[in-house]
Amino acid sequence: MTSRKIYAIMFKNNETPYARSYIKYGTPFCFPKGCDNVKKRITYRVKNEMVEKVYVYIPLRYIIALALNVLAILLTIGVVVLLVYFSRVFYLMCLVIQAACVIRIIASDDNPDYKVPWLLFVLVLPIVGFMLYFMFYSRKLRRRYVRRLRTIKESVYKKDDSALFEKLRSENIQAYSQAKMLTDISEAHMFTDTKQTYFPSGEELFASLLADLEHAKHFIFMEYFIIEHGVLWDNILDVLKRKISQGVDVKLVYDDLGCMTTLPGNYFKTLRKMGIDCAVFSFLRGNADSEVNNRSHRKITVIDGVIGYTGGANLADEYINKRSRFGHWKDSGIRLEGDAVKELTRLFLIDFGINSKKMPEIRSELFPSGKSVDSGYIIPFGDGPMPLYRRRVGKSVIQNMLNSAVSHVYMTTPYLIIDNDLCMSIENAALRGVDVRIIVPGIPDKKLVYNMTKSYYNRLMEAGVKIYEYTPGFIHAKNYVADGKYAMTGTINLDYRSLVHHFENGVWMYGCDAVADIEADILKTFEESRQVTPDMLKTSLIRRFTRSVVRIFSPLL
Repeated sequence: MTSRKIYAIMFKNNETPYARSYIKYGTPFCFPKGCDNVKKRITYRVKNEMVEKVYVYIPLRYIIALALNVLAILLTIGVVVLLVYFSRVFYLMCLVIQAACVIRIIASDDNPDYKVPWLLFVLVLPIVGFMLYFMFYSRKLRRRYVRRLRTIKESVYKKDDSALFEKLRSENIQAYSQAKMLTDISEAHMFTDTKQTYFPSGEELFASLLADLEHAKHFIFMEYFIIEHGVLWDNILDVLKRKISQGVDVKLVYDDLGCMTTLPGNYFKTLRKMGIDCAVFSFLRGNADSEVNNRSHRKITVIDGVIGYTGGANLADEYINKRSRFGHWKDSGIRLEGDAVKELTRLFLIDFGINSKKMPEIRSELFPSGKSVDSGYIIPFGDGPMPLYRRRVGKSVIQNMLNSAVSHVYMTTPYLIIDNDLCMSIENAALRGVDVRIIVPGIPDKKLVYNMTKSYYNRLMEAGVKIYEYTPGFIHAKNYVADGKYAMTGTINLDYRSLVHHFENGVWMYGCDAVADIEADILKTFEESRQVTPDMLKTSLIRRFTRSVVRIFSPLL
């Protein structure tokens, strides 16, 4: 049989990548199929079969931005190192600064788990360590950012929660305490007149969302971490373009780094030409600062200020199992209809306002009042890095649920990489006799993160925590239920990315119908999962050592 060689040469371009293939020895070439500007599918014949290869691009703009970031770091450190080498006075100054950094890190109010890797950097890497500390330790707020944030917060709806809190206090003092803490640290409000619909899969979630988008009359706001061309996004985009032609105001926010390998580098320009008012969250410009680390992991859709969606699923085909990557993709989401949607609208406007050239117009029509329904107590809330949020909101919600539980706490998360504080809360609940169960993926999406997740199994299981692995594939749902009374769902994982670095959002509920629906879904998922046993934890000495080293730096990953 004639041998065949295939050469593929890929060219990067900010707008459209190109592909050429040279096929020797007479094999016919099938032209690229299904180009979506970030991926190329090239089909060719091998023996008597057609083979398809997918090439993933990183658009040129991202490569330049990341290169500038690295270059800025190297230049800054290089200049300081040269000054140290040639100036004894500057060297002594650097020693003083290094000592000051160590003292500042130790004396800070940050989590000890977050302090340890930075102390190692500063002490083990002289000069380089404290330079990295100054660049990346904390998020720096631009003045424009601060002004807009203050303006938006002052301009959105006003609400007095005092009567509602008194009512909840008379019903359940523990629920009151949880709700009071959450509203204080997140600057959110509590609501009652809101209907909830829980969706146990991405397929059901987006089928409902597409139907609601079709009925939009005034505005559609959408914010997602990942958007990727495919069945899901193309269908949504068709609806959005049709709504724009009908006079509906469509605004969209997507995370720049989250879409680095799924969208062209200037896709926001394409959307704007369609009439979509698009803002890119933390647009990568090559700045050497912590902004590259603080991404928007939020998933929000608001329709006419009356209907809102959130959950774990992004706008890509794996979330509805149209594309299989890690077995069956298990996700979830929730639909809100009523007054609580105001909080999702507020979160969207803040993120849009601080990432667009001009401030969004804040109108009372964006916050309509819903119909009165008997729905329980609901708090949609946001979470994010310091100093925007002074406390870890999502972590506090989870700890409060664990600390007040008397019967059971069930959790589903794609990752399990937690600090000692949260780990102790989980352990203490189990040691008190609470039935604590956690479901994690059976098929990992990232092997390093999966190994880090497994490194927590021993400690938690010794305290009585039951850990399950979702055998059909990858579980991406982020659900937390306590005693069948309280629940939290949204975008928050049990990992440092979610609990410390990312902008997140969630929905806390007490006495809501959706709480029972979430618990029923988790109970069903237990049946599809395998419980981890002590025999499954045996591993090699090298792997245990690797996991230990990686865990030291997990707060920075």
